[in-house]
Amino acid sequence: MNSPEELDPALSALRHTFGYTAFRGEQASVVSHVLQGGDALVLMPTGGGKSLCFQIPALLRDGCGIVVSPLIALMQDQVQALRQLGVRAAYLNSTLEAVEASTIERQLLAGELDLLYVSPERLLNPRCLGLIESSQIALFAIDEAHCVSQWGHDFRPEYRQLTVLHERFPQIPRIALTATADEATRAEIIERLALEEARVFISSFDRPNIRYTVVEKDNARRQLLKFIRTHHDGDAGIVYCLSRKKVEDTAAWLCSEAIQALPYHAGLDASVRADHQTRFVRGDGIVMVATVAFGMGIDKPDVRFVAHLDLPKSLEAYYQETGRAGRDGLPSNAWMAYGLQDMVLQREMIEQSQAPDEVKRVERRKLDALLGYAEAPACRREVLLRYFGEASAPCGNCDMCLAPPETFDASLPAQQALSTVYRSGQRYGAGHLIDIILGRASAKVKERGHDQLSTFGIGKSLPEAQWSSLLRQLVAQGLLGVNEHGGLMLLEGCRGVLRGETGFQARRVRAAAPKAAASVRREIEFESDEARALWAALRQCRRDLAEEQNVPAYMIFGDATLMQMLEHRPMSLNAMHQLSGVGDRKLDAYGMRFLEVVQQHQRRQTLGNAE
Repeated sequence: MNSPEELDPALSALRHTFGYTAFRGEQASVVSHVLQGGDALVLMPTGGGKSLCFQIPALLRDGCGIVVSPLIALMQDQVQALRQLGVRAAYLNSTLEAVEASTIERQLLAGELDLLYVSPERLLNPRCLGLIESSQIALFAIDEAHCVSQWGHDFRPEYRQLTVLHERFPQIPRIALTATADEATRAEIIERLALEEARVFISSFDRPNIRYTVVEKDNARRQLLKFIRTHHDGDAGIVYCLSRKKVEDTAAWLCSEAIQALPYHAGLDASVRADHQTRFVRGDGIVMVATVAFGMGIDKPDVRFVAHLDLPKSLEAYYQETGRAGRDGLPSNAWMAYGLQDMVLQREMIEQSQAPDEVKRVERRKLDALLGYAEAPACRREVLLRYFGEASAPCGNCDMCLAPPETFDASLPAQQALSTVYRSGQRYGAGHLIDIILGRASAKVKERGHDQLSTFGIGKSLPEAQWSSLLRQLVAQGLLGVNEHGGLMLLEGCRGVLRGETGFQARRVRAAAPKAAASVRREIEFESDEARALWAALRQCRRDLAEEQNVPAYMIFGDATLMQMLEHRPMSLNAMHQLSGVGDRKLDAYGMRFLEVVQQHQRRQTLGNAE
């Protein structure tokens, strides 16, 4: 009797090439649709297996799959990983010498490639389009398709011209893929790429292995250091900062605190950026401190945390950046420190930009959604998923669920804060307003005569941190706005509160977060010292093989596969082959080395027990 994989070529490719026994979520439906020649738009979270949706059809359809990829580092990593699986993959980009490029072009023409990765700029070159016309093509895959949208945070103008694929190759299926796109961005992707006839596949955006936490800024560097040392000592992670200078300063400071940290931003020399990226991808326990110039092309599955020291520009950007943690499905953290000044700075950047009014309007809406997430009084995951059009129950794995905030009737303090904004002229920032409310006669307060206001000293019953939080919540809920100079001003929505017609509930600031809110599994929990020893031996074997192959360790086997070896203790190659992530090529190349590690460990245990 035939096995299911013998009857289903896609399942067979999944098992024997990639080492997985079953498709996840919408993968099977997408693969089937594209195999039959259909166009598709696929929205699937980072780590959800988007690549398989075009890689397997490319292996099974006649010809070569052409993959449009926006970053050189991304395509190089993916091609290297595919070659480890025995897939005939290559890339064409500016890093290749002319002789190397010519060899790959001849391979394409001769039908000797399964997958070819190209940048949009390279693809649009008339020579490249002519080469494609002369070759047998299985499909076109447009990765990171949100780059087509002017509302997207990774906008690439060249993506707009990819409609040429539909115009010149109408019979070849196209699949566009992205992890981040709200409804407006999806509509623009469909319009710009002429995918009106495409079937849309939307998977859950939920990443249940990621714990979301937002803390109020109070010496953010020290907060970051405590977070890393408490939960991720020795782990790989990414820290995002808004400016290049802050990136360099933060990386240097972490190094001074004995944390392995490297800076990354567009202002660094290209060779330095490449070196830092290579060290991060191939190393263990390195923290990359970066601007958003870093990350889109990183396929490292064992990033255990992503931290933000500054507010991102939108929930799409935040979701995309935090999604770089825990791609292997193991517990990971998304941590952000956030203060009122972050909100003011982002507002200023929008208002002072030269963008058209329509673009500014959209950017304000996106920032408002992000502020709503940061100031959420309940489950953060619910807020995040709702933004992408997905309903969710409280997750039990974010700071708001693990330590629900205490709220209080802040109607009177809200009136006092709003009144202070009004009486001082609606032009001052939070620091000055809080000085007035707390009755602090600073030089600026005296110079402006604000120590004579009726609200001077009116709020001494609440601590400064609570007033700062209250002002943030008033902005986040649309009662206060930020002018072009960063000052707070009244908005129409505040009338009801000011007049006492509407109440205002606020979150109470906690002196310190309960331990439950910070508890996250920092590392694998071992049942015994014996299990810990085997885990160390498996990791050392992987490290040795990676050095021999000159590839990142995760390309040998990911942590999730090593965990299965630890749990199941395979004693034969057949048993090893049953583990997730162990395909035919990797079994042949590495199976015996790992099998020897397990067998030797078991023999030592047996001898030790006999003694």
